[in-house]
Amino acid sequence: MSDEHLHHLDNPNATTPPPRIELVSSVPSPPPMPGNAEAMTIRVVLPPGSEGNPPHRHTGPAYGYMIRGEMIFELEGEPERVVKAGESFWEPGGDRIHYQDANNLPDAETEFVVTMFGVAGQPMLIPVSAEELEARRDRRAPRP
Repeated sequence: MSDEHLHHLDNPNATTPPPRIELVSSVPSPPPMPGNAEAMTIRVVLPPGSEGNPPHRHTGPAYGYMIRGEMIFELEGEPERVVKAGESFWEPGGDRIHYQDANNLPDAETEFVVTMFGVAGQPMLIPVSAEELEARRDRRAPRP
């Protein structure tokens, strides 16, 4: 971690130990924000074995942190991956399709928190039609 990411100030009057702060992730170039952006933070709990949402997109970027469990996460153009408790994920939103956000555990819940920057007044999740998925099939990374 570079000095620019240190998030601690010395407090000479402190009577307790300083906070423990750890950089979980950063995005080097902020993705474009939609006009009239609204920030919202949501908590998602996926039941054991849940397939999550069908393919969708968001009007702006989303940043998430896994509290517990494991999620299969797949964005257009990237191979699917498993995000585990204590790890983070992000997506740029806009035109990119979010294919998967499934619970990777058949016998336990998965929970994460995500902050999204979307267009105010528009849905948080915009479904992608079967026709569009077929038309963009070549943009999906090979599946395991």
